[in-house]
Amino acid sequence: MKTEKEYFESGIALSDYMERMEKHKDNSFGIYEKFEVPQDDEFITMLKDKKPNVLIITEDWCGDAMMNNAILRRIAEAADLDVKAVYRDEDTDLIDRYLTNGGRSIPIYLLLDTNGEVIAKWGPRAASIQEDVLERRKQLPAKDDANYEEAHKKFIDNLMTEYTTTPELWLTVYEDIRKTFMPALQEIS
Repeated sequence: MKTEKEYFESGIALSDYMERMEKHKDNSFGIYEKFEVPQDDEFITMLKDKKPNVLIITEDWCGDAMMNNAILRRIAEAADLDVKAVYRDEDTDLIDRYLTNGGRSIPIYLLLDTNGEVIAKWGPRAASIQEDVLERRKQLPAKDDANYEEAHKKFIDNLMTEYTTTPELWLTVYEDIRKTFMPALQEIS
C-alpha cells in the first residue's frame, strides 16, 4: 500500500492539474484570478517557515474542488509551498483512508510534515459552507420524487453561481483551511 508521501511524490503540481481541467477550468481560473490572500497573515508566514507539503485528492468535475483548489493554489503561491494533486477515481485506496461521513467527498487536503507524515486533514468544504449545503439539501424532494432531478440540477447550478461570484465564500474557505492547518503547523519543530 502506497504511503501519502509516495502519493505526493507521484502527484502532479496543482498548477498543472488546473491547466488540465476540463469541466470547471474557466470557473476555477476565474476564482484564482480574483482571490487575494489576506496580507500580513501569520498563517502564510508560518507556512513559509515550516515548509509543509500539501497533497490534494480531487477531480475536476467537482464544484467544491473547483472553488477550493483555486484558493489553495493562491495560498501555496503566497507561501512558496509544494502542492500536488492526485485524482480520486484513479486510485481509491487513498480516498478510502479519508472518507467524509462514509463517502468519498472531495477535495481533501492533507498537510504533510517534512517526513511525509499527515499532520492535518481539511475538506471537502469549509464547516460553515458544509452546514449551509446540508440545510439546503433538506429542501430537496426525495430522490424517488419526479421533481428531484430538476430540483437537484437547480440546487447545483445555484451553488456553482455562488461559488464563482461570492468572494466572501472564498475568504471563508481560506479561513477554514487556516483554522485547520495552524495548530498542526505549530507542532512542527
